[in-house]
Amino acid sequence: MRKAAMIAAISLAALSLAGCGGGTEKAATNDSVVLADNSVATTPAPPEAAPSATASPSPAPDTGTGIPAALHGRWGLVPADCTSTKGDNKGLLTITGDTLRFYESVGTLGKIAERDTARIAADFAMTGEGQSWTRRMTLDAQDNGQTLVRREQGDDAMPGALRYRRCA
Repeated sequence: MRKAAMIAAISLAALSLAGCGGGTEKAATNDSVVLADNSVATTPAPPEAAPSATASPSPAPDTGTGIPAALHGRWGLVPADCTSTKGDNKGLLTITGDTLRFYESVGTLGKIAERDTARIAADFAMTGEGQSWTRRMTLDAQDNGQTLVRREQGDDAMPGALRYRRCA
């Protein structure tokens, strides 16, 4: 029995490889299997699936080029970041079309790696305190647009994620 199973497996592998010849033959519409007794069994190919009337359409791709509008606005790490009038709101992040503005630095949108209507992963050219650097960041709106999660990637990136709340 074991020998017969091994012969069937080898035969199946040989048939699979034979189909990779790169010739101009028409592809078979049935699958063939050589059985242990050297007979050939065929299984008809399943019929092509018809489009489902209840299938939901794919979401439209986001073809924008800037930071998604769902991420625009003022975001605070703590409530006082949104309400301070003394300029001490060190956790405030303001996002516009192609800019991230922090307490002591500004990031300008560069190469976009991933983008949809409520998320972006991109490189930002950062400047602040007399220095310049590039940082890959992922910005992700959550909780119906009330929470922003920011993650940094790369050398010298801040570990973990920061969670901001949208300022009213």
